[in-house]
Amino acid sequence: MTAHPDSPLTDAERPHPRQAAPTRPARRQHPPSRAWAWTGVAAGVLGIAAIQASMATSVDWELTAGDAEAMLADAAGNQAAFLAFHVLAVLTCLLLPVFAAGLKRRLDQQGPAGALHGQLALIGLVLTSVALLLGSGLDTQFALGFSDPEAFVPESAAFYTDWVATIPWVWVGAGLSALAVSASALRHGAAPRWTGVVSLVLGVLIVLMGVSPFQYLAGFVGPVWVLVTALGFALGDRR
Repeated sequence: MTAHPDSPLTDAERPHPRQAAPTRPARRQHPPSRAWAWTGVAAGVLGIAAIQASMATSVDWELTAGDAEAMLADAAGNQAAFLAFHVLAVLTCLLLPVFAAGLKRRLDQQGPAGALHGQLALIGLVLTSVALLLGSGLDTQFALGFSDPEAFVPESAAFYTDWVATIPWVWVGAGLSALAVSASALRHGAAPRWTGVVSLVLGVLIVLMGVSPFQYLAGFVGPVWVLVTALGFALGDRR
């Protein structure tokens, strides 16, 4: 039995239109945050301060040379400087990866697809952060304990003074980051040209110091590069 052509269709026979998927409201476009760059500024300032605090912990090498007990007594008198160094070094250690992550994103966005500059910049600063972490790693055992110097073996305390004066100064990883920023800026225009030039000069200097037996000297230049570069992105970057 067939339906009459003029008879109305039932609900079961009537085709149902496909329901349209709900549309999402367009996301509001916000200007890119520069918090990562200001974090780098703070890391640079704190890094410089950490180096200065480390210098303040140094024992008098002329008066204590070869005498571990004299080194222990001298170091115990600098307990406040050791504690200040610890706080500054660990804060720098925590801030550097944030700056590194932002720097990687910035270079990846403006550089050519598949380029390694951002990744290298990230790795170099993370290596520097690790050096600061290790450099401050003995502070709990010694810096806090210097209030009772008789509890230490003098030779161990003498070694600790060398540790603080060396490991947190190994900023050669920042040299790798600086060279990556330089290549990205000068070859691909991913950052302001002046940033590339400054990064090239300071990066070469940091790497040469790091490769040499006087690698601790990189600690004088590495934090300065972080500070100058971060300030450039924070204040002058318009992309």
